[in-house]
Amino acid sequence: MKTFKIHLIRHGLTDANLNQQYIGKTDVPLSAIGVAELNRLKEENDFPKVEKVYSSPLLRSKQTANILYPYKEVCIIDNMREIDFGEFEGKTANELEANPAYMDWAAGRISAAPGGEDNTDFAKRLALGLNEIVRDMMHNGIEHSAVIMHGGAIMMLLASCAVPRKRMVEWTCAAGSGYSILVTPSLYHSSGVVEVIDYI
Repeated sequence: MKTFKIHLIRHGLTDANLNQQYIGKTDVPLSAIGVAELNRLKEENDFPKVEKVYSSPLLRSKQTANILYPYKEVCIIDNMREIDFGEFEGKTANELEANPAYMDWAAGRISAAPGGEDNTDFAKRLALGLNEIVRDMMHNGIEHSAVIMHGGAIMMLLASCAVPRKRMVEWTCAAGSGYSILVTPSLYHSSGVVEVIDYI
């Protein structure tokens, strides 16, 4: 049974990451530190060799794709963008600690920030994005690809559909790192399950 290998890689650091801000839909670039760190990782490690690169439409992901895979055309998948944090966009946990809605959201009592994207909708959107990638790989005879995306999106996607089963927080990864998954189309389309086989 044919399987497809997809490497989910988190974009490099932004100033917002360094400032510990909630940045989802806000389109910020990589920081100078993030660019330098990606170049260092690229020099010291062999990133997976792939036939095609997909990316979130946000600048930080596209910049990362161009650094890690400079000779590959990047295919934009809109559904792989980060969650919309609504009223929490651009703020830090310290700035929000007196906000009752934030405390409810952080504790899991509500599933969306005010004005933001619901976690269930986020998970469904990411599944649609992965479906789009798998269909494209099948149609074009591609067996190995990379998807440059966001830390929260990787966590949500794997918590929703990966084996081994883990809580969302257990799928964290550093900037420029991620997970390799195997997708068996018949299994994925019937049960929505992918297999995590390695940490990048």
